[in-house]
This record gives sequence, structure tokens and C-alpha cells, in this order.
Amino acid sequence: MSHAAEQPSPFPIYDLHSHTRASDGLLTPEQLVLRAVQQRVGVLAITDHDTTDGIQPAREAIARHRLLLHLVAGVEISTLWENHEIHIVGLGIDPGHRQMKDFLHQQGQRRMLRAQMIAERLAKAGIPDALEGALALAENAAITRGHFARFLIAAGKASTMQQVFKNYLARGKTGYVPPQWCTISAALAVIHQAGGRAVLAHPARYNLSAKWLKRLIAHFSVAGGDAMEVAQCQQSPQERSQLAAYAQTFQLAASQGSDFHQPCAWIELGKKLWLPGGVDAVWQRFPEIVK
Repeated sequence: MSHAAEQPSPFPIYDLHSHTRASDGLLTPEQLVLRAVQQRVGVLAITDHDTTDGIQPAREAIARHRLLLHLVAGVEISTLWENHEIHIVGLGIDPGHRQMKDFLHQQGQRRMLRAQMIAERLAKAGIPDALEGALALAENAAITRGHFARFLIAAGKASTMQQVFKNYLARGKTGYVPPQWCTISAALAVIHQAGGRAVLAHPARYNLSAKWLKRLIAHFSVAGGDAMEVAQCQQSPQERSQLAAYAQTFQLAASQGSDFHQPCAWIELGKKLWLPGGVDAVWQRFPEIVK
């Protein structure tokens, strides 16, 4: 299907937020890069949750299939700000950087501890073996609440991911465990140490009021953040315009990404990804991330 009408800027299409089986995506790195080319994406960032394990397999697949696709090495780091879990995407990082590897190892330990606590709470609610089920679905990848959600769906506790989060894994629900992530400043520091640029991921998804969203973006900018996501597949024109205005106000570059996890009708690689006028695209302000 052509996306020409949805993409006013010339090729390549940039999709700077995607996931593989290295975290909670359903496609292997090889399947993801093949699908990206199929969807006419020219520049793709793989940004798995607190891991870079998908980067090298993706690079090898691109070389093996001789794909006309530029891969940006990335990561999505979970942080905690004012009791809210906030995600920071690092673009153009060196996956082999020692401080980044050490940092992500610590994040992995935090993930496992939280997973154990989630499983304990679900067991008390009469849902046993959740940790084993989630780990089996993760297949040695970084374990996330998404894996618990899939386990609960398979166990017949819900029919959709949205439903299972609403009923079991959201704040105040049976399986919710408050995160113990690093600070935003710590995430920015390690991204910059690894040669990357830090992007505030999907700002409109944190269920913050306009006042608190502006506080978050201001905090991120003052702490040294470089860009914020403005364009996603599934958003209203008003949301995209408002995020673009915030990017200008706080002097942040603008990024775009599908946050692709699996093939579905409304979130697809490269779909409806374009930036409003007046913003600086992150790949233009920081061209080194796509070299």
C-alpha cells in the first residue's frame, strides 16, 4: 500500500522507534528490517527496551539481504520522574560502549526484580506461574509488562493487550508494581557518553495534564535532552501540532517513530510519519546519528 499521501517530505521515510524480540516486539531483528523495507522505510532505528541485543543481528540481516536500509542503533530506557514511568530513546549510540553495557545490565536487574514482584502479586490473586509464563514468552529477551500481558491473554484473563493492562497491570491494579527505574538525568548521561542523542519518547502517552506535560518537557530540556517525539502513526492532528509547538518552545529537535511492536492495522512501520513545518528534524539538527 502506498504511503505517498501520508508522507509529504521526500524519501527516505524515517522511523526512529521500533522493537524486536530482543525486548517486547514480536518480530526478530531480521523480520523487522525486511518489513521496514517492504513498508518503504529508508532509515530505521531499533530501540528495544533497555537492551541493544537486536542491533547486531539486524545489521547482519541488512548485509545478508543487501537491503537499502540505513539502521540507527538505538535503545529505549525506562526512567522515573515524579512517580511516572518516562521512556527516553537514545539514537545513534554505540551499543558496545562499556558504560552503556553496564548501565543496561543494571536496568535488566531492575526489570527482573519487578517481574518477580508482579508474579508474586498475580499469584496472590489466584493467577499462578506468571513469571515462568512471561519468561517463556520473552525467550531470554528483556522481560517487560508486555510479556505478562501476553501470558494473561493466553491464560484467558483478557482478550486484548489494552484490556489486560487496564484490568491487571495499570497503576492500582492487581499486578501493578511501582517501577524503580533510574532518573532521566542518568539516562541522558549514559546516552551521551555512548555517543547518542536523547529523545523524549511518546510524550502524549503518559496521561499527564497539559501543565504536567510541559513540566516534564521542561525538565527533560534543562537536564540536557536533545529531542522529543512529535509524530507517531496513531495520533490526532491536534496532538501532533501541539507536540510540535512544545518542541519549538523548549528548543528541542523533533523526532518521529511508529513504536512498532507487531504487525497490526493501526501501528505500522513508516505509517503516517511526517513532521509539521517549523520544527527541526532530529536527523537534520544531529546528522551524526544517521551516519
